[in-house]
Amino acid sequence: MGRVPVDAARRSRSKRVSARLELGALQALAAIVETGGITRAAQSLALSQSAISHKIRRLETALGCELLTRRSGARLLTSEGEKLLGYARRILDLHDEAVSCLGTEPLRGRIRLGVTEDTTSGGVARILGRFARRHPDVSVRTHVGQSLSLEGQLDRGEIDVGFMQVFEHRQRVSDTVVAREPLHWVKSRDFDLDMSRSIPFVAFDDDCFYRQWAMEAGQSLSPGLNTVMTCASVAGVKSAVLSGLGVTLLNRRHVTPEMEVMQAPFPEPPPIVYLLRTGRQRHSSAVRGLVGAITEEVETPPMPA
Repeated sequence: MGRVPVDAARRSRSKRVSARLELGALQALAAIVETGGITRAAQSLALSQSAISHKIRRLETALGCELLTRRSGARLLTSEGEKLLGYARRILDLHDEAVSCLGTEPLRGRIRLGVTEDTTSGGVARILGRFARRHPDVSVRTHVGQSLSLEGQLDRGEIDVGFMQVFEHRQRVSDTVVAREPLHWVKSRDFDLDMSRSIPFVAFDDDCFYRQWAMEAGQSLSPGLNTVMTCASVAGVKSAVLSGLGVTLLNRRHVTPEMEVMQAPFPEPPPIVYLLRTGRQRHSSAVRGLVGAITEEVETPPMPA
């Protein structure tokens, strides 16, 4: 009693096996999530909105479940859609990897690359030079900016690849992580810090997530932080700290022996990751080729003891 007839079980299994995941439909699903909706997904894939909707409908019919919520204010994907998204990204990545590995066509295209000043010390210029010689039909335009700016440009489709830093808890599943590092409060060893007065703080500019976290976390320090200098340059911030202007936040690779790492009562900063994040053209063979070249060749500076 309660057993499923053998023929019915076979038919059910046959139906599941006969379902096919079309590559174009998986690309549409991933694009909807990455761009935030069907309209932008259609623009990024150079298709009509009706074509995108049709691909998703056919995928839902094949799988027998809804993938998009289609309710105003709700999450884009249903729970089934979230599950499929992980598989879709893996399938698309494997597809592109196979094409890149086995294909004989040279890479072509135009890539807009955004990097932070911090990443330029890892041999990025040398890597880009080598990439240009190996792939002369790929044009790479690079500009330097803060991580928060690059994140926004990626989400708006203004750049194709970002090489930057974020807090570890804010990395995405699709990010390619290059290195992980702790973040420290530091001051010059010769600077006598008076905790009874407001703490002089040397900050990066407004687009720096270090500064945003420090100003929020610093509220727990009585009588608080007082910004005495802002500078977008790592070299400028380090020089100011070593001159005794105040304290700052630096990741480990920039801490020198002349600096003192401070702990309590300073709140412990979250760790950061250096990563490569791709935008709407993440499945372009040229973009994948550049990400692979940077990942394989970037030099992570030695860490101070």
